[in-house]
Formats: sequence, structure tokens, C-alpha cells
Amino acid sequence: IFCPQNINNVSSLYLKGEKSNWDIKVIANKFPAVSLDNKKAYGQQEVVIETPDHTKELEDLSVNNIAELLEAYSQRTKVISHNKNIEYILIFKNDGGVAGASLQHAHSQIFATKFLPPHLLDKSQRQQEYKLKTGRCVYCDVIHKEAKGLRLVYKDKEVIAFTPYASMFNYEVWIMPLRHLDNITELNKEEKKSWAKILKHILNKIGQLDLPYNYYFHQVINDEDQHLYMKIIPRGSIWAGVEIGSGLIINPIMPRSAAEFYRQDL
Repeated sequence: IFCPQNINNVSSLYLKGEKSNWDIKVIANKFPAVSLDNKKAYGQQEVVIETPDHTKELEDLSVNNIAELLEAYSQRTKVISHNKNIEYILIFKNDGGVAGASLQHAHSQIFATKFLPPHLLDKSQRQQEYKLKTGRCVYCDVIHKEAKGLRLVYKDKEVIAFTPYASMFNYEVWIMPLRHLDNITELNKEEKKSWAKILKHILNKIGQLDLPYNYYFHQVINDEDQHLYMKIIPRGSIWAGVEIGSGLIINPIMPRSAAEFYRQDL
């Protein structure tokens, strides 16, 4: 459905390349959960078509192409943020049926809404409390700790990837810029390139596990002192009675073992 012959005449919100020869195309979601015309569910939802080639997955693309995808996310975030009624922007990808993907062509989505999820408001407040107490960003402190530990996957001059302590999902991994950046619009060219390099590697490793996955990162518009991070979550975890009933998560894959797996072939 997202092949060029089907959507070349669909209006673009963002286009990398020419109208009939593009690399990345962003269009309005045909079936959005939110709408700029709906006061009770106010927002907008967009589809980011990552490649015109139906046979390719994101991890099959070049590092430069993946960096261009990050730039597409950045440009659309800038435009959406101009709407003063938008409080929250979520960028996410579902890959595979269990992860929620309903279409096979490689794509991701941008979901922006006036509604701020309560747990993100709570997280934002806790981050501010930590900074008031210590004078430091909690995520910068996490980076400092993980850069020297067994959960480190990758680190260069721009970004870090690690498997978080007590992760909720098997093989969960995070990517973060080393600089304290509030959101994706602040990434520079070198940071996008490094991010793309490790993201491609991680997705290829998840492919070796033969697992679907989700990734996401988000922005609370009115909190301008966040630390950008991407969570990548392979969907191999099975939540049963304990997890569903109590909310206590049993993860049989040690994060340091997951990190060791991701470090292979780097």
C-alpha cells in the first residue's frame, strides 16, 4: 500500500527526494486515532514511509538512509511543535505482527496530541526533583554509570547504547546522545550518523533473534530540559499471571547477557 505507484499522488508532509523518485515520504495517517478537528481527541498522526522499496526493512537500509530518517523525524517534530495546542509528540515504529504492525511496507509513525499521558508528567516531575536535589540530569548520570559497566553495548564520541538495569523486556536496549539534548530536533549531523550506525546494528541483531520489535522516543513539549532517548524493545517477553496480575516483571534474560549479545559483530 505504501509503494510509489500507490502514493506518489498522495500529498506529502515531508519528502526526501523528488515527487516520483523519493527516498522517504511522510503522509497523513488515513485512519488517525486523533484529529485536529476533534476537541476530545485533539492531535495529528502521520506515517513515515522509510523506503520506496517494499522488499526492504529498516535494517537493510544504509547508515546514511537511516540518518536521513532521523532527519525526517526532526523536521516533522519542528513543524508539529509550532502548534501551541500540542503537548506531546511520540515517534514510534512497530515491526512485526506481535509488535502491532498491520502493514508490511517499512514505516514508522508520529503521534502528536494535546493530551499528556499521566505517567510522563510524573516522570518529568521526578526528573526535575532529581535535578533540584543533585544539580544534575538523572539520564546524564545513567550514561556516566552505564559507560563503564557490563551493560554497555556501544559508545563513540556522539552516542551510547546500553541494556538498562532491570529492563521490563527481554533484550531491551536504549540509545542516547552523550550531549544533554531535549529532543530530536537538537541532534547534529554527526550524532544522527552515529545513532543510525548503532540502530542498524541493533535491528540486525534483533533480526537474528527472529523477533518483532517496537522502538519509540517522545517529547513533552512544555518540558524543555529532558534528555532524549530511544527505547528499542524486542517482543520476545511473555507476560503471564505474575506480570499481568501484580505488575511485577520477571525477565529471564539478564541485561548484561543481552548487552553481550548486542556487542557481537560490532
